[in-house]
Amino acid sequence: MIMSFLPARKGRHRQRYEDHLRLVAGCIPYRLDKDGEERNGNVTCRITVLMISTPNRNDLVFPKGGWEDDETVHEAAHREALEEAGVKGILDEGPLGVWEFRSKSRQNSNSLEGGCRGYMFALEVIEELDSWAEQTSYKRKWLSPEEAYKFCRYDWMRDALLVLLTAIEKDRKSGRAEELVELPMFPASDALAEHQMLSAGCSGKPSSVQHLEDSFTTKCIVQG
Repeated sequence: MIMSFLPARKGRHRQRYEDHLRLVAGCIPYRLDKDGEERNGNVTCRITVLMISTPNRNDLVFPKGGWEDDETVHEAAHREALEEAGVKGILDEGPLGVWEFRSKSRQNSNSLEGGCRGYMFALEVIEELDSWAEQTSYKRKWLSPEEAYKFCRYDWMRDALLVLLTAIEKDRKSGRAEELVELPMFPASDALAEHQMLSAGCSGKPSSVQHLEDSFTTKCIVQG
């Protein structure tokens, strides 16, 4: 059988470390799904977020993995999205943030071993592959932002999702993106001591928490 994809990288012989922490790169894949058309010709789009299942666990995660010494952090994030989720897309140049957390196998350990520093990016998905390197281990699941928030197992994952939605709203207000309707905000986590955000640009929290709305939609211009 001829594979149409590169095999996933294995082992940690090229793994990057910094301050005794394993460096990790990942992304939150998202897409705009056409939902309808308004009288003015604008197309209503619904934002969905991609998460993947993990072996021998019931939770869902975002694609991520070790950042190796022969690639940039952007290349690592792209590679992990391709290997684990089988998706390609447009990766934002700047990260959503940088978080410190423990690997899932070391959650209850007090030692330095198992500590990670993760660089998370937004990835607008433009292609889904029918087959990918780790398809037998990871299954894709497209979710609304509200559903994705509920599935996030750790504080840092919820905070990364919050930063993504905040960035979309910021682009709307600055005029750098298509016209968007008002976006609902998720509550930022109060417990960031263990999963500390390191990026100064991601340290702010909303002064008030808005309730989630029944739908999460944007308006985008789609040309035929």
